[in-house]
Amino acid sequence: QVQMVESGGDSVQAGGSLRLSCEHSGDPYFISTVGWFRQSPGKEREGVAGIFFGNGMTYYADSVKGRFTVSRDNAKATVYLQMNNLKAEDTAMYYCAARNSIALWSFAPSYKYWGQGTQVTVSS
Repeated sequence: QVQMVESGGDSVQAGGSLRLSCEHSGDPYFISTVGWFRQSPGKEREGVAGIFFGNGMTYYADSVKGRFTVSRDNAKATVYLQMNNLKAEDTAMYYCAARNSIALWSFAPSYKYWGQGTQVTVSS
């Protein structure tokens, strides 16, 4: 089993920055990839970024490329999402999720373990 806990959400003005954290615990065998997803009211959950633990490869949605950076700290068992130049359209609940399967990184159903989410609100 794996547990995921997000933190770092807040309300910021457009152009600002936030860093989200995702602490994971449990059997590392069950984690090959950690993904960050977001969902706002009335919209489907979308993949924002992902990191593959095997080689550190990272993936990003086109909407956040150049603004968001995903990274990990093995010693702290934490995955981060650094978000810069935030826009009003980035407002959403952000979730981190883990899986040990092979699929497109942004395919949400392939992730088995999910956190409770952390709210990011960007005002223009």
